[in-house]
Amino acid sequence: MNKWLRLVSISLVIFLLGSVAVLAAPEKVKIGFLVKMPEELWFQNEWKFAQQAADEYGFELIKIGTPDGPTTLTAIDNLAAQGAQGFVICTPDPRLGPAIMSKANSYGMKVLAVDDQFVGPDGEFMDVHYMGISARKIGEMVGQSLYEEFLNRGWNVEDTAAMAITFDELDTVKQRTDGAADALIAEGFPADQIHRAAERTTDVPGAFEAASALLAKHQKVKHWLVFSVNDEGVLGALRALEQRGYAADDIVAIGIGAGDGLMEWNKQEETGYFACALISPVRHGYETSELMYKWIKDGIEPPKTIYTAGELVTRENYKERAKALGLDL
Repeated sequence: MNKWLRLVSISLVIFLLGSVAVLAAPEKVKIGFLVKMPEELWFQNEWKFAQQAADEYGFELIKIGTPDGPTTLTAIDNLAAQGAQGFVICTPDPRLGPAIMSKANSYGMKVLAVDDQFVGPDGEFMDVHYMGISARKIGEMVGQSLYEEFLNRGWNVEDTAAMAITFDELDTVKQRTDGAADALIAEGFPADQIHRAAERTTDVPGAFEAASALLAKHQKVKHWLVFSVNDEGVLGALRALEQRGYAADDIVAIGIGAGDGLMEWNKQEETGYFACALISPVRHGYETSELMYKWIKDGIEPPKTIYTAGELVTRENYKERAKALGLDL
């Protein structure tokens, strides 16, 4: 009998020790990364650098494309079912902010918005952790650079116009185009020769459609300065200009981004794509994921708002600068 009691006691001790070990095992950190346009190179690079952070710190990264409201809210449910403790998100619509935060809070998940800032029902930005670019300053840099090249080429101002492909629904992109336009005007370019065309989608087809409609109204312009909310907007405008017979020498286009515009230089010797305000998907992907990991694991709350800068690159130095950022071209 004593022998059996000893066996039962030993088994019970082993079971209890095992239970304690299971309870003491640290919970694996799982972080979601939701992007609105997963087919675009910018967001693919954000995921790439977020994965580098996951590999370095040992957390699980769950990547989900969320192009609209329903898929966004379903994705948060999905993350909760997988045990994610927080997520980084570029929302497809800033007005989804209240719904996103309500659902995240119901699951006890931390949230860090990236690229596009949440907007509340009152139209004001929400008090949510956010990383975005210094949009106004980057836009001003684009406008100043356009004017400098306009002077370098010796174009007559009477023969020249500026084309702004806009998407004013998003504040961060409106700041870019407003900054560029205001900088052009400040340098002395006539305000009434800056023509704005609103695109329905912030991609190449959306910009192509907007630019084509604008060009039909201004057929006497000989030279164009082109800017937009991103590289895709500029490239769509370029394709529309090319279709109407404009040569590369009659176009100065400056994009904003970290990939698609640079690929233009890889593909074409003659192009009106003159420069790019290069922004860093490393910070927007790696750094946001790192901040979220430390917030979850160590309780280190990130700064409420972080703004990243940009730098102007041209065909002469884009490969060097892209390599320094870890971008694949």
